[in-house]
Amino acid sequence: MNKLPAIDRYIARLIFFPMLGTLVLSAMLLVLEKMLRLFDFVATEGGPVSVVWRMLANLIPEYLSLGIPIGLMLGILLAFRRLATSSELDVLKGVGMSFGRLMRVPFAYAIALAALNLAIVGFIQPVARYAYEGLQFELRSGALGASIKVGEFTKMGDRMTLRIEESYNDGRSLRGIFVRGEQKDGQRVSATAARGQFLATDDPNTIILRLSQGVLIHESPKFAVPRVLTFDNHDLPIPLPKIEAFRLRGGADREMTIPELFVAGKDKSQSVQTRLESRANFHFRIVEVMSMFLIPLIAIALAIPPKRSTSSLGVFLSIVLLVTQHKINQYAEDLGARGTVDPLIALWVPYLLFAALAIWMYYVVAHVPGGQPIGALERVAAKAGQKIRAMLTMFQRKPRLVESPT
Repeated sequence: MNKLPAIDRYIARLIFFPMLGTLVLSAMLLVLEKMLRLFDFVATEGGPVSVVWRMLANLIPEYLSLGIPIGLMLGILLAFRRLATSSELDVLKGVGMSFGRLMRVPFAYAIALAALNLAIVGFIQPVARYAYEGLQFELRSGALGASIKVGEFTKMGDRMTLRIEESYNDGRSLRGIFVRGEQKDGQRVSATAARGQFLATDDPNTIILRLSQGVLIHESPKFAVPRVLTFDNHDLPIPLPKIEAFRLRGGADREMTIPELFVAGKDKSQSVQTRLESRANFHFRIVEVMSMFLIPLIAIALAIPPKRSTSSLGVFLSIVLLVTQHKINQYAEDLGARGTVDPLIALWVPYLLFAALAIWMYYVVAHVPGGQPIGALERVAAKAGQKIRAMLTMFQRKPRLVESPT
């Protein structure tokens, strides 16, 4: 069995570790940014903290789909930049290895990660997005056991208000309770109690609030004076609000898989707006995956700095190009969804232009002697760097102290 050549193993190792580090770092940054907002949302809705981790887990596929292209770009770019700055690339070219031969490993990574990204954006992410929206719905509706906020008036359905001063043992022991309920016939019951606890019943739609050492006031249009009752223990049934069932998956185009989007875009029974949105999102996902095959060409073109230079301009431009292309795709998807431009044209024309740019940049660096696709930008950046360093040196100079004659 033929083993992988040593040079391919070497390049694969150079690419793997920067790619993995970039992917993990970008995903972690996105997760941390979203985590703060989720904690605030869950705290506002009064839900359990554990739901935050479940919601974040359902967002990971979306963050991976954004981080994989960045990881692939920087992995290839940093690997070939190291080969170029250490003169290993010149040695490899001197022994007859062309750029086409060296591109085998980068394209192997691109094919594998494009397949992974297709599985994520096409099938995993829509299901995870639906689960995320379902958790949000359940949290708002109270299906996740949203807790009663201490020190605030909480509505229990349309006709009951509850306020609790203190809560202990995860809500099993309550202190300083006020309850007010109103019936349809105009009768009103208000109660205060020193202690209380919630108890389950055989009816899943009703719970019992057992009050201890309190006072109950019963008001009715039939009573000239409200009735006042002092009690040691009193059980108050509380009907739970009915929780609506969450909608079926597919309520939004982001929750549909690629085959479902294709079918919806061709379904004549759907409205024109729905078909346009489905087609636009379908082409957006396909273009995002296809763009990964252009990343090796751009990464290698930007990885090789000019001779006797260690400029990092290519690293900066690679991120700018990826982000710009992604934003253009999002804008094109919006145009296609609104019907301003046909989704096929709106998404694929920018992709073809991006592909032409990638091929040109690779051709210049691989087949033009001394070719540098961003040579002009490198020279401008070098001159700007020299001027900035000169200005910093000028500001850092300190005036000499002249000693006065004694």
